[in-house]
Amino acid sequence: MSRAVSAVWRIAALAWSFCCVALAPAVADGDAKRGAYIFAASGCDNCHTDRKAKTPPLSGGPALKTPFGVFYGPNISPHPERGIGRWSDADFVRAMREGIAPSGARYFPSFPFTSFTLMTDADLRDLKAYIFSRPPSDRPSKPHEVSFPFNLRFLQVFWRWFNFTPGPFAADRSKPPEWNRGAYLANALVHCGECHTSRNRMGGLDRAMWFAGTADGPVGGPIPNITPEPVTGIGKWSEDDLENYLSFGIHPSGDVAGGLMGEVVEFGTSKLANDDIKAIKTYVRSLPPIRHELGKRR
Repeated sequence: MSRAVSAVWRIAALAWSFCCVALAPAVADGDAKRGAYIFAASGCDNCHTDRKAKTPPLSGGPALKTPFGVFYGPNISPHPERGIGRWSDADFVRAMREGIAPSGARYFPSFPFTSFTLMTDADLRDLKAYIFSRPPSDRPSKPHEVSFPFNLRFLQVFWRWFNFTPGPFAADRSKPPEWNRGAYLANALVHCGECHTSRNRMGGLDRAMWFAGTADGPVGGPIPNITPEPVTGIGKWSEDDLENYLSFGIHPSGDVAGGLMGEVVEFGTSKLANDDIKAIKTYVRSLPPIRHELGKRR
């Protein structure tokens, strides 16, 4: 092969390489099909797609109102500039497990990395593989509307000292496999505690009130107590009641889940396997019952 032909081949190879990076970011070494299941369970679409505005999937989510300001889920499509298309596997795992962006910036806890930190490496790889299989969107992320001083990201260093313990889920060997699976699903993937647990003055989850509901939920209204407490919780629900609610959104009263929970069921828990629904039920029904009149501390 002449030097001229060799040079042409090298230039062609470089050009092809550049196109692959720019137009089709490398897919993580994971199972995209399995990642679709993780994606649904984790409710990624609910926060990163604004369905009411009919925006492209994963191009940015609706407003999340908090006492500290309004947050918007960013574009997490595989677009190399507007989304996360240039992220490596390590970048993705670090963001999910530590709440730190590839740039080193610390994410605000409106992104539930405090729960996603519990995810296994395998689930994270599969989730990234699925996200990177979706169409890229060039829609820019909407900036958060957070007032001073809560918009200062370096303050997250101090917030994390008191409110965040990173690390994957550790099974409780004293519990059966079904309980551990339910604990993993409820606490890591479905991240129920992020909405169903009240928060302290710093905005951290109040672990003493785990799953006991809050008067000040993500949309400014109450989120119910789902501990097995019979008066203010779901202690009177039957075995089938909780399964039907997670699978079909049907409340024991005959009402249908709406609002945020309606989306969680429609796009998330309704897509879970029956065994996983039963596992979540097993875990939730094992929680300490907490009597909590919404708006009042225990």
